[in-house]
Amino acid sequence: MFGLLTFFRAIVIGLLQGVTELFPVSSLGHSVLVPALFGWDDLVSAQSANESFYLAFLVALHVATALALLVFFWRDWDRIIRGFFRTLRTRKVTSSDERLAWLLVIATIPAGIIGLVFEHSLRTIFAKPFAAAVFLTLNGALLLGGETIRRRTPRRRRELDNLHYGEAGLVGVAQIGALFAGISRSGITMVAGLVRGLDHEDAARFSFLLATPIIFAAGVYKLPDLLGHNGDGIRGQALAGAVVAAIAAYVSVRFLVRFFETRTLWPFGIYCLVAGVFCMVRFA
Repeated sequence: MFGLLTFFRAIVIGLLQGVTELFPVSSLGHSVLVPALFGWDDLVSAQSANESFYLAFLVALHVATALALLVFFWRDWDRIIRGFFRTLRTRKVTSSDERLAWLLVIATIPAGIIGLVFEHSLRTIFAKPFAAAVFLTLNGALLLGGETIRRRTPRRRRELDNLHYGEAGLVGVAQIGALFAGISRSGITMVAGLVRGLDHEDAARFSFLLATPIIFAAGVYKLPDLLGHNGDGIRGQALAGAVVAAIAAYVSVRFLVRFFETRTLWPFGIYCLVAGVFCMVRFA
């Protein structure tokens, strides 16, 4: 096990996780494809196993990524959490923070339930190089398709807290697609937000806020894997990878928040198409 997950591999995968979890290019897909391209076939096989040291390692990376998001958006979360408990006390939704709190709750429910029930099955079936390449290509098509739809159906810009609760639910349903290796959580939720009239800045913000509880809850839920026998011999590597993932995630979200103030999903869609087709040919 020590030989399978060296500190070098742990740092590389930690960096990969921290970046690709937030960039709309699929962290799960890249955690399958990049090790396969490097010839780390032992890690690739472990990704789709029922239980493995690699999955225990990924738990640490997910928790670290969620913590980085919490640190970056701590002011937002402070207002959102206060607003949520205020609505429980007053039984009214009167401010934008209170409404955003309930939009996030509603949008979290679909992926939370489906992920709890089907995550294991979907991972063991689809977390393989060729399947991940197919879904990465599909992810690129979704990003470009979302941008095309938005461009062809211009509408007045909507503020994030003006989304209807049903629309938040639809964004949450879209997030279920991220259970397939190759489909980006941030990408698919951004597309869902864009087609509902949000601009790129608000769609990205909602996507990052929505990702935080899902990623953190998934990591905490799987934490016994890291603390149990699957984590034996790799906890040091997990810590190293987690530190790198947290730093990379913080830098990535800071960059992307500024990027989407003026730019679109097009570069990421093109990248996913090119990388996905290349990997399909490579692993066919």
